[in-house]
Amino acid sequence: MAEIRPLDTPRLIAGARRRDLLFAGIGLAVLFLATAILLALILDLVLTGAPHIDRDFLANYPSRRASRAGILPAWVGTSLVMLVTAALAVPFGIAAGLYLEEYAPRSWLTDLIEINITNLAGVPSIIYGLLALGVFVYTFRLGETILVAGMVLALLVLPVIIVATREALRSIPGEVREAAFALGADKWQTVSMYLLPAARPGILTGIIVALARAIGETAPLVTIGALTFIAFLPPSPITDTPPYVSFEWLWSPFTVLPIQMFNWISRPQAAFHELAAAAGVVLLLMTLAMNGLAIYIRYRARRLMR
Repeated sequence: MAEIRPLDTPRLIAGARRRDLLFAGIGLAVLFLATAILLALILDLVLTGAPHIDRDFLANYPSRRASRAGILPAWVGTSLVMLVTAALAVPFGIAAGLYLEEYAPRSWLTDLIEINITNLAGVPSIIYGLLALGVFVYTFRLGETILVAGMVLALLVLPVIIVATREALRSIPGEVREAAFALGADKWQTVSMYLLPAARPGILTGIIVALARAIGETAPLVTIGALTFIAFLPPSPITDTPPYVSFEWLWSPFTVLPIQMFNWISRPQAAFHELAAAAGVVLLLMTLAMNGLAIYIRYRARRLMR
């Protein structure tokens, strides 16, 4: 009869701890390496491009001469396209996520919709560009305009906002819903007065991620016909005659900072490469400013919830 040996518990625990420490060490090393590479790239970008950022660079139009080239149409176009993207993606994304999580009945159709939304979040952006080209430009004849650019980027980031909204709502304990119903609130009062305020920080996090992705996209905008060289600005959204607001800029041709950077980096002259780095710094600052505003709103929302 085989002899049964007792387990060496201290040895097993020590081995498990060594494996945990080894895994943690490898993870930290990979994290530090990736962070160092990212910081090195950002530092190189800033050191190369920052000296070229001045008032003339921000206020001049693109030029074939590097000494006179600027990014005025590019950063204006980026701002307007992101305005349209946020105006379309945020309300529709939150509404869709809210409906699917709180109102939609559990059935095979909603399960199919959920699977498709999750899959759409990983679809390459060029597919959205081809979709916009076929539907918005050729079928509906909306042209290569700021409106179409905002619509295609809104479609691109819509699944991210929907998923973030649903996850934020799921994180709220069920007791909150039960307490609201116990106080006599109906479904909409429970959603609007209790669930949405509680889920606001998580929803804002999803919006930050979505808009940060949208501001750097190039492939779908190139597909729908964004200009690589433009020497004019869209019409002003504010006028001096009633109703003092104009939407003509929605139908204007456009360019954005990533496309302007691509145009400059494809030229052989080193001066244009430095200008592309400067445009990259501006794009990075715009992204940080946009994310900083969203983070501040999220921070204020969390403080109000305490």
